[in-house]
Amino acid sequence: MSKCDQKIAIETAMKTAMRAKDKPTLGTIRLILADIKRIEVDERIDIDDQRVLSVLDKMLKQRRDSIEQYRAAGRDDLAIIEEQEMVVIQSFLPTPLSEADIAELIAAAIADTGASSIKDMGKIMAQLKPQLQGRADIGAVSGKIKAALG
Repeated sequence: MSKCDQKIAIETAMKTAMRAKDKPTLGTIRLILADIKRIEVDERIDIDDQRVLSVLDKMLKQRRDSIEQYRAAGRDDLAIIEEQEMVVIQSFLPTPLSEADIAELIAAAIADTGASSIKDMGKIMAQLKPQLQGRADIGAVSGKIKAALG
């Protein structure tokens, strides 16, 4: 059984953080690996790179939501910790797409699927999701698709 490249990179980063005694980074990496391990055990599978990206995406979304809630509650100390975790998580994701790249992908997906209304949103998202995974906020892209179709 071969491991996926993403998981190997995360495990290597964990060893580096351990040697550097970088506790905040190490803690975040351990959270990532625990989430991956949970999926592998629950589903009895060896996780692939695409699934690792989806795990990292989900963790980023959770951090964004937490930061928003902490700021609203006046807990900037906790928001800062979440932001530091986001930086570590983002370091394992591919280079984010620019706004122009996202707009280009949306236009191509609309043309490919022949989408003409909001009802075709599912077709467009199905085509775009693999290209956007880990490289753009899917929720924000969804809003841009609605605007393009509406």
